[in-house]
Amino acid sequence: MPLEPGQDSTHMAGIRFTETMRGFFSTAVKDGRFEEAERLGRQEKTPFEFTLTISADDVDRFTSDPSHQAAMTGTATAPSLSPDPMSVSDAVFNLFVVDPARVDTRQMLYRMKLRTSAGREMYFSGFKTVPRDTVNQAWPQLSTLYITIRDGVEHAAPIIGQGILHILPADFQKQMRSLETPGATNLAERARALAKFSQFFSSVVWRAYGGPFSGPTVFDKDAPTRQRRPLRVGPPEVHTVTTADAVTLRLTRYRGGGKGPVILSHGLGVSSLIFSIDTIDTNMLEFLFAKGYDVWLLDFRASIELPASQAAATGDDVATKDYPAAVNEVRRLTGAPDVQMVVHCWGSTTFVMAMLAGLQGVRSAVCSQIATHIRTPLATRIKTGLHVPSVLKGIGVTSLSAYADNHEGLLERIYDGALNLAPADGQNRCSSATCHRISFMYAPLYQHSQLNDATHAALHEMFGVANMQSFIHLERLTNKGQLVNFDGENAYMPHLDRLALPICFIHGAKNECFLPESTELTVEALRRANGDRYERHLIDGYGHIDCIYGKDAARDVYPIVSDFLDRTA
Repeated sequence: MPLEPGQDSTHMAGIRFTETMRGFFSTAVKDGRFEEAERLGRQEKTPFEFTLTISADDVDRFTSDPSHQAAMTGTATAPSLSPDPMSVSDAVFNLFVVDPARVDTRQMLYRMKLRTSAGREMYFSGFKTVPRDTVNQAWPQLSTLYITIRDGVEHAAPIIGQGILHILPADFQKQMRSLETPGATNLAERARALAKFSQFFSSVVWRAYGGPFSGPTVFDKDAPTRQRRPLRVGPPEVHTVTTADAVTLRLTRYRGGGKGPVILSHGLGVSSLIFSIDTIDTNMLEFLFAKGYDVWLLDFRASIELPASQAAATGDDVATKDYPAAVNEVRRLTGAPDVQMVVHCWGSTTFVMAMLAGLQGVRSAVCSQIATHIRTPLATRIKTGLHVPSVLKGIGVTSLSAYADNHEGLLERIYDGALNLAPADGQNRCSSATCHRISFMYAPLYQHSQLNDATHAALHEMFGVANMQSFIHLERLTNKGQLVNFDGENAYMPHLDRLALPICFIHGAKNECFLPESTELTVEALRRANGDRYERHLIDGYGHIDCIYGKDAARDVYPIVSDFLDRTA
């Protein structure tokens, strides 16, 4: 990078400081229960502390490289492990590195070898977690280190014990006074190095703990396209089908084997990409393909990848026009007498409406999150009770978009700011303006803890425009508590006998869009009408759409889907 005034070409200024942390560990805990290990360590009087000097010889590289890595030297003291201080070697520190498994979260990592005066060698690892959180959590999180000590010099060696260390306020003051800039030859270079380090440190802390005042991040549409991994499926076959009202839909086929065919149908304001996103290790398309299914991804008229998404459309349109066209086309192309379905959210609602309207050719279905009955949280009931979608359409708003960028008008900036001020628990707080938009348009659609950082960063790829006519239909369903047509008439519920087929319902236990009571009521009503041919699975720890692309959905959700499809094949 270009040299700045006061910096010569023969050396680089670095950064160095000394940190002391103290706490307790216990050899009785080895399974990640750090708080319990600390408690037992206090009882057992087994303290642990270290004093380490952390240094990076080039502050520019330290702050710009994603690993933010520095070396450590010093000693560690643990009387229960060694009567004398232990020497430290091969010690590495990483400051505020991105945690790829958690949204808007960074970590400080400590790794080093310990050696006693008697020659015993151990491996020390520790981490501090820095999520986006409220200001009053800043000090506890920045000053708390969760430690693991292993018997040997490898990270995979057996665990001796675990515990927690803390920075005491007095030690933190000493740490700040110890800040040095080795390599700086004059006051200007020292000031520059300190400013560079302080700017990096404070920007992360401000983003993590500044609350609503730190502001949301926005999607930069001029940024380079991200690198995508190839999907573990065969080549796609793209087919189009035209509905009775001349709307063109898309069907994308992946021939994984002789099971099926199975049609996957998305929700409102998204597309079939929710089933094939590459940011998780295994998506639903790949999972079912590997299980031998002939998979068909349906993009119906609400898909953000189709021109039809820009036009007004009701749930009745999808139910009575899109599903008959798609199901009949798959049956025609495959020669299969019937199909299986995996449907999510608006795709599930409208599929059930289609069945109640007389759709033929479906053998079994997996319905995700919603079907015939609707129960929503208080905030949603208030919003729909006030007829917010209808009011918005009345003032000329024809659609809502999850897309946010730097070139928006005053209205968009105001409502993004209002969303950022809205209360949120630490679990679901983040800095993404797109994520805020999604919550405003629908409700919180996922538990952030169930998304990895790559998926959260790619939300703008999966969410886009949703037409206001569909929102108004959703408003009427919510206010009625069950399926009605767009005019509010009870056109569907009298025909529950048409759902006399095997159906598996999956519902996130923490769904803040449609409460789990929704599918519970559906199953009760269907069993009264048609007998016991239905099953329901409550997915612990999941919300709404994270059941589809959560980082661990291939472990927690997809096997339920494939097992049901296998049993009803």
